Amino acid sequence: MPKLTVLPHPDVCPNGAVIENAPQGVSICRVMLDNHIELEHACELSCACTTCHVVVREGYNSLEDATDSEEDLLDKAWGLSSTSRLACQAKIADTDLTVEIPRYTINHAKENH
Repeated sequence: MPKLTVLPHPDVCPNGAVIENAPQGVSICRVMLDNHIELEHACELSCACTTCHVVVREGYNSLEDATDSEEDLLDKAWGLSSTSRLACQAKIADTDLTVEIPRYTINHAKENH
């Protein structure tokens, strides 16, 4: 099973994290949430916002292509990169991934999930 490495983020994951044996076919967001990394997800993983935006630093090519809906939403994300994905849509394949959580989102009101 692949490994998911989350780079340090001052608010969400200050020390970073390494999730060994991340389950294939599960979204990056779900794996992070299941491992107590509280990534914002204002639309409850339904591909309707950009709060779970991540930048995939390693392993990007192992992910399935983004849908048109995801691409449209990513255009609105803060800190967009050529390897940006919505964590709720990007499903882990068979390759280790390293992701960075951008410092900011366009979400004006943060809710505790």
